[in-house]
Amino acid sequence: MENKVTKIGVLTSGGDAPGMNAAIRAVVRTGIYNGMEVFGIMRGYSGMIENDIVPMHSRSVANIIQRGGTILKTARCKEFFEHEGRKKAYNNLKKLGINGLVIIGGDGSFRGAHKLSGEFDIPCIGLPGTIDKDIAGTDFTIGFDTAVNTAVEAIDKIRDTADAHDRLFIIEVMGRDAGYIALHSGIATGAENILIPERKTDIEELVNGLLEKEKT
Repeated sequence: MENKVTKIGVLTSGGDAPGMNAAIRAVVRTGIYNGMEVFGIMRGYSGMIENDIVPMHSRSVANIIQRGGTILKTARCKEFFEHEGRKKAYNNLKKLGINGLVIIGGDGSFRGAHKLSGEFDIPCIGLPGTIDKDIAGTDFTIGFDTAVNTAVEAIDKIRDTADAHDRLFIIEVMGRDAGYIALHSGIATGAENILIPERKTDIEELVNGLLEKEKT
């Protein structure tokens, strides 16, 4: 018979993304509603190793739903890459009786959770938080919608200037190796061309296409 999860820890790790605070609030209040004790782990895996873990109550997450960033802070943690670091983190969780984790983060955060869960048999749930939408198995990620809308707002303003001066603007958005922000914001703002890292761009073809469109 599986042990029942009675105390959960929630953390945010990796790059911050709009909506993380709303996710923390949902985890804390849902956990309490279901009779669990909830603990906030500060600064991601760093806080887990340094035992910077605080009890969370309904009031702890009041008035945070609209705020950007994360009230639990976030940090990269090299020590967690090593088995000794993960063991230290697990021992801190064990002392507090935490027997389940909710990780709000991206690809690297989930890899860390997967290792911790495999080595110490602690169940983990991952909430995908990244503006890039580059996590397989999810349609949307926390922060993606805000990133696209922020890009659209900026592009709309730039477009007014482009129109006034009969100029062409090349706009770069974030996303690293994933072209989702470019694709969605480009479609939403009627871009002439959308260049994404998943597809090779022929610059000559691009220029000729733009010249043709200008003639039209």
